[in-house]
Formats: sequence, C-alpha cells, structure tokens
Amino acid sequence: MGIALLQRRQGDEFAAWWRKDGEWVEEPNQRRDGLSGVIRHRARDGVLLYIKRQDGHTFRSLRYPLGRPTTLRECHALQALETAGVHVPHVRYFGMQHEGHWQAVMATEALPEGFISLEDLYQQTEPLAEPVRVAVLGALAKMLARMHQARWQHAGLYDKHLFVRISGDATSPQVDAATLDLERARHRLTASQAARHDLRQLKRRIAQWNDADWAIFLPAYEKAFGRAVAF
Repeated sequence: MGIALLQRRQGDEFAAWWRKDGEWVEEPNQRRDGLSGVIRHRARDGVLLYIKRQDGHTFRSLRYPLGRPTTLRECHALQALETAGVHVPHVRYFGMQHEGHWQAVMATEALPEGFISLEDLYQQTEPLAEPVRVAVLGALAKMLARMHQARWQHAGLYDKHLFVRISGDATSPQVDAATLDLERARHRLTASQAARHDLRQLKRRIAQWNDADWAIFLPAYEKAFGRAVAF
C-alpha cells in the first residue's frame, strides 16, 4: 500500500492504531522536541507487530522545512528497500496527523522466526564454526551492497540493527540477512555516497569484527556492489 494512500486514512483508523496496547520495547523518550516509543503487539491474525508512536517527534529537510514525523522518512525507506529486494520489516500501517503538532503511528511486522541480531549472535558462548562465520559475513555483505546499489544509506548501523537467520548444518550453512531501524536512512545522490558512509560506520561500530572478518566481508561486499569502495 502506498504512503499517499496510507496518509489519507486518518480519523478512526489512526485513533485505533494509536490506542493499541502492548509491551513497551522502547519506552517513550524525549528527542527532537517530541516523544517516540515502540510497543510489541500481537495482531488478530497472530502476526507480531512493532508499533511506533510519535508525538511532536520530527525532522526537517529542504522538502519539509516545517518538519514531518521521522517515521515518514523511515516508512519511505522500508518500502523502497523492500521493493529493491532488501529484507526489512514489512510496513502494515502508517498514518500521521497534524493538530497543532505532528503525531504519527507506524506498525511493522516482526522479522520471520529465526532471525537473530549480530549483537545476540556474538554474545553466544560457543564461537561460530568457520563455514558459518564466512556465510554470515557474506550474507551481510550482499544485503548491504543491495541497499547501497539502491542509493539508500542506513546511517544508523549497529550490531543490534543487523540480523541473520542461519539454517542448514555447520558445514554448509544457509544464511539470510536483514536490517531494521531505518529512522535515519537517507536516499543519496549516488550509490558510492551511501556505501562510503555506512562502511565507515560499520568499521567504527561493529567491534566484534577483526581484520580477518573484514578480509572476508569486504571482498564479498565489493563483488556484490560491483566495484571497490574507498572509505
């Protein structure tokens, strides 16, 4: 469903999504002169949803000099990346309204069962078998290269925002990769701009990767991206 249509569906539907109850997974916090928080909610069809509610939590840009909810930017990114074939949470609902200040609600479906964040993966007591380690790095490289080829920059890459799903046995694993939390994502003029920014962030923030990991990840990334990237 397109964002233009979603934005028009206000009134009772917006209020119903705003009132959904659930467990807080991100308590409302004060940022950007407003509040933003996320609850976990089980829908009637059994699908687990994450519902982000924002009150006065906005960003400004050349397109929106007076501001818009940051979830609008995140919704754009999620839908564009899903279309590009990047594994991201599916947007089930997005709505926003302005009554003196902006309010917004976005509901996304949880990643399929079996996905685990890099943060949790690397906290496991047993080290990864070598074929699994190589497959994990390769899957992440391909996923990020596809995102950057679409000229999308994540701009908030931490180990808790990168997910993998490992299947098969330790000698011939199959790994799928996904990402989430795209509130800071930007659509850049070139793929190289997006790539350079995010690769620099990865280098700074993924402390679990050593030189040997980068020696596996970077060639796999550049092969998928189609060229070398100086960062």
